[in-house]
Amino acid sequence: MPTKIIVTVNSTGRQAASVARVASAVGYHVRAHISSTDSIVARELQGLDNVTLIEGSLNDQRVIDGLFKKAHLAFINTMSWGDEVAIGKALARAARKAGIQHYIYSSMPDHAIYGMGWPSLPHWSVKFTVENYIRQIGLPATFVYAGIYNNNFTSLPYPLFCMELQGDGNFEWRAPFHPDLALPWLDAEHDVGPAVLQIFKDGPRKWLGHRIALAFEVLSPRQACEAFSRGLGRPVRYVRAPIEIKVPVPDGYREQLDRIQILFGEFDAPYYGLELHAPDDALQLWEGYRGIEEYAREVFPVEEAANGLTWMK
Repeated sequence: MPTKIIVTVNSTGRQAASVARVASAVGYHVRAHISSTDSIVARELQGLDNVTLIEGSLNDQRVIDGLFKKAHLAFINTMSWGDEVAIGKALARAARKAGIQHYIYSSMPDHAIYGMGWPSLPHWSVKFTVENYIRQIGLPATFVYAGIYNNNFTSLPYPLFCMELQGDGNFEWRAPFHPDLALPWLDAEHDVGPAVLQIFKDGPRKWLGHRIALAFEVLSPRQACEAFSRGLGRPVRYVRAPIEIKVPVPDGYREQLDRIQILFGEFDAPYYGLELHAPDDALQLWEGYRGIEEYAREVFPVEEAANGLTWMK
């Protein structure tokens, strides 16, 4: 039986890179789109067996058409660079034309549809628009909804997930979420690949049209900090507070943060809206997930050291 070809786009991102690593390791051929070879992850993918890198802009229809030529499967996570809706629709049309057998799209909810007065998050609602288009054109598709990345945490002064180092060596996370709001968590680098591969193995017969909450733990901010504390072996405190922006951020992301402050900080809205619930479907796909405690113990200090921080010494 010929080796199946899996298409990924924006393949240096955490989700697609995880899929490329796992799929190529078990014998699939991965045709991985990247915007540039000038990154650590691009060079890593370039060194993997069974991975072919396709460099180019997704605004170029020839690049898109070439990605899907004679391919069988696709994992697509569009990004908020350029016109994400136009690119998402162009990718879906090309996949349909090429006869892709199973198209997995990384979507997100649009909270405004529920009639609760909740605002849309701009980086999420565009994905929901693309999802609806994929359904309309009849692609055999499944939709995964990623939880909050464990890997978002950093002690660098980035907004929303700054795990700030205190003078006494402890950590503090300040965010607008209610301390007891249930939040879904995902180690994207470790767990997206195995879960997506299982969806491909199960195929459209099982997952056609389904939305899957791709998160393996559901923890409140208070519980997440307790798990982080166990992993680091030092106190980690949660403080509910408005989002602080201490470094320059793009205008589009600033709008996203402003809406997050309203949606979760004021309305205490459920992360996935009213329909999806974690973690049952995710655990059905993959039980070997890396939770926040393990992430804090084994990965967070390594990532911090790579960012030039020395608190762990």
